[in-house]
Amino acid sequence: MQKANTGEAPVPRKERAAMQKPITTRRVFLQKGLTLLAVTPTIPAFLDQTVMAIAQPNDVKRTQQPSGKDGKILVVVQMSGGNDGINTVVPWADPAYHRARPSLGHNDKEVLKLDSYVGLHPSLGPLKNLYEDGRAAVIQGVGYPNPNRSHFRSMDIWHSAQPEKELTTNGWLGRYFDNQCAGCDPHVGVSIGDQLPLAMRGDRITPLSFERPETYRYNGRDKDDYMKLNKIDESKAPAAPSTQPAPAIAKPMAKNKQIEITPANQLDFLHRTAMDAQVSSDDILRMVRGHDANGYPNGEFGSGLRTVAAMIGGGLPTRVYYVSLGGFDTHANEKGRHDQLMQQFGQGVAAFMSDLKNQGNDERVLVMTFSEFGRRVEQNASGGTDHGTAAPMFVFGKALKHGLLGKYPSLTDLDHGDLKYTVDFRSVYATVLQDWLNAPSKPILGDQFRTLDMVKV
Repeated sequence: MQKANTGEAPVPRKERAAMQKPITTRRVFLQKGLTLLAVTPTIPAFLDQTVMAIAQPNDVKRTQQPSGKDGKILVVVQMSGGNDGINTVVPWADPAYHRARPSLGHNDKEVLKLDSYVGLHPSLGPLKNLYEDGRAAVIQGVGYPNPNRSHFRSMDIWHSAQPEKELTTNGWLGRYFDNQCAGCDPHVGVSIGDQLPLAMRGDRITPLSFERPETYRYNGRDKDDYMKLNKIDESKAPAAPSTQPAPAIAKPMAKNKQIEITPANQLDFLHRTAMDAQVSSDDILRMVRGHDANGYPNGEFGSGLRTVAAMIGGGLPTRVYYVSLGGFDTHANEKGRHDQLMQQFGQGVAAFMSDLKNQGNDERVLVMTFSEFGRRVEQNASGGTDHGTAAPMFVFGKALKHGLLGKYPSLTDLDHGDLKYTVDFRSVYATVLQDWLNAPSKPILGDQFRTLDMVKV
């Protein structure tokens, strides 16, 4: 039977035979990786740098220019589903709050008061302690013009920071990587989750994403042989990433060679192996398994934050980490569910900040939280709240000017039942980019937004 024409050029016999040979050394594995360079020009630039650096005689590791290893780090916490900001930062002294939420609202005796008007949800005691210690700021009434109440569309807007664009291929952090991290390896950004969020996607740089450290591995056709070559030696301490620049790299291979592998497989290969750029998956596993820290809540959120703290303590060159906490779409029976989520959120962030302090890394880490929208002012008939607009953001760190920022939106002067935002979320992004990551925000956000007086000089 004649084989169907797939439209792909045949693989030369010599190369096909080489591909079919079993991997016997790490060198052979990496040499096979070199064929990725020949397939398509759309592979990110750092792949050429990383793979060719590994091809050197001494298997040298490609190093990253200014990085999070000794510099500033941003940790983004996404609260997925639309967090009820009104019951998170509670306007306890406003009669309109209690009228709108007769059974869902928190009474003024249980609210953790921040001033004579607002306070924190009763389960956020650990965050109240951070606030009083000068390591927390609350940005009130954050939103954007012409808000969208669709989870997917509003999340895309927050991720891309481009409300005017219906379709986007990159995010605000991805554009930061593209603009500021030329030549960086994939560890410049790490997302804990089953897929890379749009916010982290760049056009030239694609950060790493894995659900658990154990899943950060090569899953290709030679997986068994690769795993044998990368067994964890528990007797060895974690290897410190190299801080020396790599020697001159070899010239890329000719572009006219072909191999039976798709661009999607190439990127998967890159994500799963990182080609020894800075640290291997085994190094990350050793960091996490050797990390002794307590106080994190059970579940994916607490585990994710603990993993990030371990990687920061282990010296990864990552500038931006991304963690999510889901379950905030509370249309019915909100009170018990939201109380539980607030407990996870408060306990997790407080444990993370304590962990960083014990490491001596708390001065160089900033944590920023967001949700795709808030909830409507009035509770609904199901004991929950429906999709709304503006909501508060939290920022944590030792380098903050702590306190309340922005103006709490009016509960009576509403836009069709929803809060009117008082702070554009892109102003928060601009502040983080300029005052924390030391990057110009206009090329990344497309306009110059007013910054907040939030970060200590």
